[in-house]
Amino acid sequence: MPGIFAEATQLILAMVIVIHQSTSTQNALFYNEKKVEQKKAVFYKSANTPTINPFAGSKQDRLNTLKKIEDMNTRVKSKGLHISVNPTVTDLVKLGDTGIRTEIGNLMEHLGYGNQPYFVFKHTDLDRTHFHIVSTRIDKTTFRKIRDDYEKQKTQRFIKSLEQKYDLTKEQSQVQSNLKFSAGSRNLKQNLESLFYQLNQIESISTKQLYNKSLELFNVEVRKSGRGHVVFITDEIGNPIRYPIRLSVFKERPRFHLSHSAEKELQISTQVIDKFQLAQWARDVNRLIERSNRRKKEPTMKYKVKNRDRGMSR
Repeated sequence: MPGIFAEATQLILAMVIVIHQSTSTQNALFYNEKKVEQKKAVFYKSANTPTINPFAGSKQDRLNTLKKIEDMNTRVKSKGLHISVNPTVTDLVKLGDTGIRTEIGNLMEHLGYGNQPYFVFKHTDLDRTHFHIVSTRIDKTTFRKIRDDYEKQKTQRFIKSLEQKYDLTKEQSQVQSNLKFSAGSRNLKQNLESLFYQLNQIESISTKQLYNKSLELFNVEVRKSGRGHVVFITDEIGNPIRYPIRLSVFKERPRFHLSHSAEKELQISTQVIDKFQLAQWARDVNRLIERSNRRKKEPTMKYKVKNRDRGMSR
């Protein structure tokens, strides 16, 4: 596993489009709305909404636009559509603002959501500008679920078409190594929740083993403690370097560290991890690291952790 990660540190970067699965419409929309409230994102584009400028209303108004459609279909569980579009710097320059707006519309058309109401948010909280699209998978006219067959393949074909249309070239980048949590990391709970959220969205992290390996890359470890779990910040060899935090205090939690009943509901796969999965995992986690390399190096402060092994198991 470490070898694969090491090989992936030299990245060939291209536009990345991620369709997040099993999405709650409210969670997806309010995640982006919160970013706007924190001035880390701005309202960027909307389409097919009842009002000309839906961003002039409240976030509940925007949610109701989608929920009114979804309430007409009680059979489908995962109704939300949440897409993140991550262009490279070259992509942004070549497409320009007008091109980005146009191609987001073309993407929605390409995936079968061109007539759906949707909201686009422009995020600027990372080193790269990126965009989030929130809509619903329930057709606004028929109230049936829009077919989502071969979404990954359709997305890749769309990216290929953009590369040809705008003559996009891939960028090479070196992954930074200063993103790991330390004993002196500030805003720890908030930053851990952000990490959990990002990892929860990566489809290639399909097992608990890969999830734990991803956490290790950031010097984070989740351990069993009694009937619950605790989160540790560790050094390079896995030793805790500050007091743990109960997992129960986090609003956003690692999706593979849930109760047994919740894991059963998620139908978590226990299949054997093959080389293709490992390659996908390395690619996707490295993209996350590359997007997050704005974090500044923080001084490492050592704290003595008492009774760190009491009642805990790996």
